[in-house]
Amino acid sequence: MREKVCLREVGPRDGIQMVKTILSTERKLAWCRAAVAAGVGNIEVTSFVPPKVVPQFVDAEEVARGAIEIDGLRASALVPNLKGAERAFAIGVPLVNYVLSASEEHNLANVRRSTDESMADFARIAAARDAQEGPRIALGAGIATSFGCTISGAVSEDRVVQLAEQYAQAGADEIIVADTVGYADPAQVRRLMTRVVAAVGKLPVLCHFHDTRGLGLANVVMALEAGVRAFDASLAGLGGCPFAPGATGNINTEDTVYMLEQMGFDTGIDVAALVALRREVESWLPGERFSGAIARAGLPKTFRAQLDAAA
Repeated sequence: MREKVCLREVGPRDGIQMVKTILSTERKLAWCRAAVAAGVGNIEVTSFVPPKVVPQFVDAEEVARGAIEIDGLRASALVPNLKGAERAFAIGVPLVNYVLSASEEHNLANVRRSTDESMADFARIAAARDAQEGPRIALGAGIATSFGCTISGAVSEDRVVQLAEQYAQAGADEIIVADTVGYADPAQVRRLMTRVVAAVGKLPVLCHFHDTRGLGLANVVMALEAGVRAFDASLAGLGGCPFAPGATGNINTEDTVYMLEQMGFDTGIDVAALVALRREVESWLPGERFSGAIARAGLPKTFRAQLDAAA
């Protein structure tokens, strides 16, 4: 049995938050259905932010309701505050993700609050979640700018570990450590993620890497060495951060699946089916920048040859 690694597709949320084209609700749900058919069981499908802030998510309720109905999908949504969380709770989104920034300056620029104020808001979200009737909703707790910040520069690793511990104590079900602006390097990733994994005990830890400077997949490898077994990725490498000029977006889902499978891990995802979906999404988003080596060069004849021989 191969060791499993979970990939969460964030294209329908992070990937399209800044694109020029507003996708229809049906196309967003078609994206989710095709990804599930390719073996992707976890998708961040939308964000409950005010539509005037990000018009792309004006249909957040409709997308979330439709996604919950897709067999085989554990849908998640991003929320910026308690009000957004309450919208997600009302629909019954199985996993609600919240994020604050380890960088005080980034947090102020992003949500106009201090990091401590944002942590207090997460505690209120956890209390509201615990008061809900029906199936328990899981809370993902994100730490943005964990590896550096375009505004303040270096970010204290001690602060990142402290925030992870605070999240765990406040009721988080998983910790998401994010390289929001693409500053992480492999040595830093191994060092910090080893500390975070140890600090939160049995709580699952997920990494969210951007490939801004070409180190995204190398950072995945180092996180694996530190014990991380879950990652965010975006189809065609779509996405980016408004506070990181020139950023190329998230690590590419197709390339990440290929690397993990070739390394001997089991993602359960069909790379060829992902590439086919990518071609369709490309047609929906004219003029956008898409990245990724597998879509360009194809799978090598040696793909998983070692595993097949061993079997």
